[in-house]
Amino acid sequence: DGMNILFIVVDDLRPVLGCYGDKLVKSPNIDQLASQSIVFSNAYAQQAVCAPSRVSFLTGRRPDTTRLYDFYSYWRVHAGNYSTMPQYFKENGYMTLSVGKVFHPGVSSNYSDDYPYSWSIPPFHPSSEKYENDKTCRGKDGKLYANLVCPVDVSEMPGGTLPDIQSTEEAIRLLNVMKTNKQKFFLAVGYHKPHIPLRYPQEFLKLYPLENITLAPDPWVPEKLPSVAYNPWMDLRQRDDVEALNVSFPYGPLPDDFQRRIRQSYYAAVSYLDRQVGLLLNALDDVGLSNSTIVVFTADHGWSLGEHGEWAKYSNFDVATRVPLMFYVPGMTTPSVSQGTRVFPYVDPFSHVLGLVPQGQSKIVVELVSLFPTLAELAGLQVPPACPESSFHVALCTEGASIVRYFNASEEKVEEEKNGSDDAYRCFDEEPVAFSQYPRPADTPQWNSDKPKLKDIRVMGYSMRTVGYRYTLWVRFNPNIFSADFEDVHAGELYMVETDPNQDYNIYNNTSQGCLFKKL
Repeated sequence: DGMNILFIVVDDLRPVLGCYGDKLVKSPNIDQLASQSIVFSNAYAQQAVCAPSRVSFLTGRRPDTTRLYDFYSYWRVHAGNYSTMPQYFKENGYMTLSVGKVFHPGVSSNYSDDYPYSWSIPPFHPSSEKYENDKTCRGKDGKLYANLVCPVDVSEMPGGTLPDIQSTEEAIRLLNVMKTNKQKFFLAVGYHKPHIPLRYPQEFLKLYPLENITLAPDPWVPEKLPSVAYNPWMDLRQRDDVEALNVSFPYGPLPDDFQRRIRQSYYAAVSYLDRQVGLLLNALDDVGLSNSTIVVFTADHGWSLGEHGEWAKYSNFDVATRVPLMFYVPGMTTPSVSQGTRVFPYVDPFSHVLGLVPQGQSKIVVELVSLFPTLAELAGLQVPPACPESSFHVALCTEGASIVRYFNASEEKVEEEKNGSDDAYRCFDEEPVAFSQYPRPADTPQWNSDKPKLKDIRVMGYSMRTVGYRYTLWVRFNPNIFSADFEDVHAGELYMVETDPNQDYNIYNNTSQGCLFKKL
């Protein structure tokens, strides 16, 4: 009779979570979910910006196939009439529901979040979402501003609420309706925070005294970073509080004390998100569906918090491409739970933090483009076929492979598979890789380097992330025919994860490791 799916996607959340080893953050509800889940510690988005990443993982196709690198085209018209993950579930008898930010709103989802293709009923958007960028942040002078750092008194907000609070309430309402109607469902809940502005209930600041907040470990622009790789964080510069600092373009830097305030507010926004996730999962217990619902938790991409002198997403660094990814599958990631057992009791982020560890953790490198086939397999549906080399004409296929095979494979077994080969062939070992990419309008940072429109793209940075390294080539790109020319390399990056986990020392130009380069 098949499992329900609760699919939680968070906007701009890098893995600053207790279950990912972060010592500062208070995220007890997400950690509790992790303690019942398989957690992937090496999961990557295919492009570190909202619309392209979401269209990619919701269709199971890479950005070169959706042809969406910006915000301004709808794949069904512009690339191919690709089925989406929710559409596939809908066609297989599921009630599919969208709450909050799941598809990126606007042209890229046909101004309808791809309804009616993807969803059984029109998607829900919180009414308070329209005030997100308004002047709702009280400054020291008592006036209202559109700030980046924006702790608020919720009772003073328009409607007395915030978007993620409304989305949680609606998702809980829908869970109750689904239970009453005994309908099999695929419920996607898209949370806005910690996307900027960092607007959250002010009490969450109490969890993070400023004296406990450090700068990024590497807050400078790396000496050997190619200029094409740098993103100048224009969206931050446009906020009132950042604008007032009059920071030089493109490299900044922001004053140290303000950097710490941004980091403090990002953490506070994550704890506010954790409360929403806790309330939602607690409601899944309340309606008695925790034993028959698969829960997926992930994000559309990460967010730089001052590393490499960068902020926001818009790059190929791990801090921008790496995402949390966990799957709770009753009976698989946990022993079967009997109906009515509480799996997810709400934990108050302000009270005792549990310090739970993930049920299972995998270091295998995986991609968000694999979500579609993975969820199909977990739900017992037929897994969509792998796409042919060119798949613009194919409605249903996927460019990611299901990762269910990694769920209970011990790390050792996978290592053995990798290392069982003859040494002579070590250069050419197959191993799991994640591909990400990012477009640029020029070789040096411009006002539109973060979000170039398709017609302005001149260089594409293609990244390959394995467990041991990140390798990136910035190559000439022709937007008229969507072609990348790997013969015309503008710059390269190579970072060895073991010795340089923060990706500060680019060894692309000074490496003569023949074997490694052959393999790459």
